[in-house]
Amino acid sequence: MGGTREPWYKNAIIYGVDVATFQDANGDGIGDFMGVCDRLDYLTELGVTCLWLLPFFPTPNRDNGYDVKNYYEVDPRLGTFEDFLRLVHRAGERGIRIMIDLVMDHTSNEHPWFQAARRDRDSRYRRYYEWSDAPPPTEPDKVNIFPGEESSVWTYDEIAGQYYFHRFYHFEPDLNVMCQDVRDEIERVIDYWLSFGISGFRVDAVSHMIEAPHKAAEASMAHDPHQVIREIRAYTSRRRPEAVLLGEADVDPHHLKDFFGDGDELHMLYNFLLNNYLFLALAQGRSAPLHRALRLLPTVPQSCQWVNFLRNFDELDLERLTDSERATVYQAFAPDPTMKIFGRGIRRRLAPMLEDPRRIRTAYSLLFSLPGAPMFMYGDEIGMGDDLSLSGRDAVRTAMQWSKDHNAGFSTGTAESLAARVIAQGAYGYTNVNVVDQSNDPESLLVWMKHLIRLRRQCPEWGAGAWTILDTEPGVFAHRAEWQDSTLLALHNLADKPSSVHVDLEPDVSPVSVWGNSRCQLGRGSMTVNLEPYGYAWYRIEPQ
Repeated sequence: MGGTREPWYKNAIIYGVDVATFQDANGDGIGDFMGVCDRLDYLTELGVTCLWLLPFFPTPNRDNGYDVKNYYEVDPRLGTFEDFLRLVHRAGERGIRIMIDLVMDHTSNEHPWFQAARRDRDSRYRRYYEWSDAPPPTEPDKVNIFPGEESSVWTYDEIAGQYYFHRFYHFEPDLNVMCQDVRDEIERVIDYWLSFGISGFRVDAVSHMIEAPHKAAEASMAHDPHQVIREIRAYTSRRRPEAVLLGEADVDPHHLKDFFGDGDELHMLYNFLLNNYLFLALAQGRSAPLHRALRLLPTVPQSCQWVNFLRNFDELDLERLTDSERATVYQAFAPDPTMKIFGRGIRRRLAPMLEDPRRIRTAYSLLFSLPGAPMFMYGDEIGMGDDLSLSGRDAVRTAMQWSKDHNAGFSTGTAESLAARVIAQGAYGYTNVNVVDQSNDPESLLVWMKHLIRLRRQCPEWGAGAWTILDTEPGVFAHRAEWQDSTLLALHNLADKPSSVHVDLEPDVSPVSVWGNSRCQLGRGSMTVNLEPYGYAWYRIEPQ
């Protein structure tokens, strides 16, 4: 397959790592950069090509590190700056890129900018945030992101003598990116981290970062807030042309294309819309929700890409579904009230939600074949579970389960010192679910995932090709991808009963099995694929 080389991110395999919960190298109970370094051989063998590191900056740590108080240092709990550089270099030697969080929608209220702003109305830092003597009424679509935990988007500050704006927690005041000084600060942060060899940024809460009407300090920006993103993109590309901006923007479908612009804004977007409908499809055992989602998605510029996922470290947010559709997903995957969160989502890991190993594998096979680049979080490759006794989203942020050893091999420290609890009991306890055991079991999920990742890296058609949905049985999702005179076909049975699917083929071609557990019968100009319950199959369509 010759032709133009696609940008690296079009077919990236992205693996999310919370440094504090991945591997502890010094025995203090907290994961660290050297711990991640120690596991690079594992990540190389797994086959991932890009590590997304969750925030690792100095922080009061009231919001899993997203309350940043210094953008230019690393949290000393996680190691030294030299340790971070060592990770970037050692990962790069293995062909693994590093992506970090750009958390510029808000700061911690302990950040020096906010401390200076609240003490002096004439300070230049006062303009970095949004203040009001009498806050305006909150619009229905701009309420606080955490219902039940925060009652307002405005909090009164006694020292400042005014209210400040925050879409997230009250200890995370929003930055006013319409202020030129703030945009200059963003560029300085970008410049700083790119100089150390990272390959891009996950732009946190980018849709909230630019939203109006509160952020309207400069009329030109308020008229076109996406100019903020264009400026960030232009600066990033000048500084390092191959660096990527991956945006978190869970917005209505008709606004999604705005964040790609004309290929001059974000390189990539998390595909929240597809994620919502994918879980509805899994809950119903029907492909129709996937058809709907893919048809709702805008066509993106050639240089841009979706990032598809099953679960991330926020809740499984289902707000793009109707109330009845959401109820269907709740009934299937969160029947207990303790499994739900914020009135819109689910706080569980994938494996305990889907339960059936066949269903889990079909979900991942589907994820890796959908149009876009796949992303998954640490521990998903071994089917880690959740701990619903922990509060909020911490239920899915337990320590990585490496072995049956003390603290699951995560740390040699005491249980009381651990930054995150280890799941010790039940079917998903570390004695039952861990890397060592699965590495030695040819039938394990881990071994299967390694094979899937290897095949996905050999199938760039899924990430770069033009795709087509095929009409099939109601429980089967089938689609094709065509790229540089090469064609792939995938079929996934979302139902718990077998299905036989007829697929028309062009003259003088033959399907060659790439992956799956199906049986195929060839006819004249057609093929019939017999899929097991939760069966899956990839075929390459080649000339006879």
